[in-house]
Amino acid sequence: MTKTAVGKITWKEEFKRNWKVYVILLIPASYFIVFKYVPMAGILIAFQDYKVTAGIFGSEWTGFRNFTELFSGGHFLTVLRNTSVMALLNLTLGFLAPVALGIMISQVRNKRFSRISQTVIYIPYFVSAVVVCSLAGEFLRDSGAVTRFLALFGFEKKNWLANNGPSFWFINTFLGIWQGAGHGAIIYLAAIHGISRDLYEAAGIDGAGRWKQLTSVTLPGLLPVVAMLFILQMGVVFIVGFDKVLLLYMPSTYEYSDVLMTYTYRMAFGSSNNFGLSAASGLLQSVIGAILIIVGNKVFLAQPLRSE
Repeated sequence: MTKTAVGKITWKEEFKRNWKVYVILLIPASYFIVFKYVPMAGILIAFQDYKVTAGIFGSEWTGFRNFTELFSGGHFLTVLRNTSVMALLNLTLGFLAPVALGIMISQVRNKRFSRISQTVIYIPYFVSAVVVCSLAGEFLRDSGAVTRFLALFGFEKKNWLANNGPSFWFINTFLGIWQGAGHGAIIYLAAIHGISRDLYEAAGIDGAGRWKQLTSVTLPGLLPVVAMLFILQMGVVFIVGFDKVLLLYMPSTYEYSDVLMTYTYRMAFGSSNNFGLSAASGLLQSVIGAILIIVGNKVFLAQPLRSE
């Protein structure tokens, strides 16, 4: 309710006055209710021995048995380590790459070259994961182009995907950067172009060069967008590219390439369909993501609150 000079407006009067707005709002609200909130009932599957024929409300309740089975797996700690390391790499190198790329393109004065650069770096975003992993397999095999190039610097000639060790973590991160950095850079470019030109003119009058304008105007103006996207990225940090990992890894490299999603995939849908186990793994990742978002939000909001 809102107060006016003549008194209070009831919700019926408010609806009558702005009913068109509420009708428009009903469209996205219906989408979120049907496709986002209603499916949340599937969380119950994580605590059941779920059977498709019995449904959610007819399946046997098992409590935390699915979580116990997930945590007691012989390779769970190794999988958790791989997932955490690749998530950390995605959250640092993978996140900073599009930011740096967007800033570099924004500094290009030649408009034609800038547009061409944006188009070229954006193209990999439309390449499917199957094609990306196939190219990686060709380039990183014994006689691949990347392997031969590395051999010039004294590296061993080998299949970097079959005998990778910890290098798989960086291969997965690099493929993610190559495929998604262009898309992320476009977002940061839009944010940079939204910064008032008056600020750059004022900085130029004060004698600031391009580097000083970058550090004093561009970066502070870009920081709110970076902070918001970083917080959102923290929520999905444990989703470290299930499709690419599944296409690249093999049993001989599970020690360094197996992640929580692929590990759950094999446990839940290997010999039998264990939907409860897969739901438990998904719920675990969602809880971790929610905690990271809350922590990240607190951390990023702490400085502005202190400055006020």
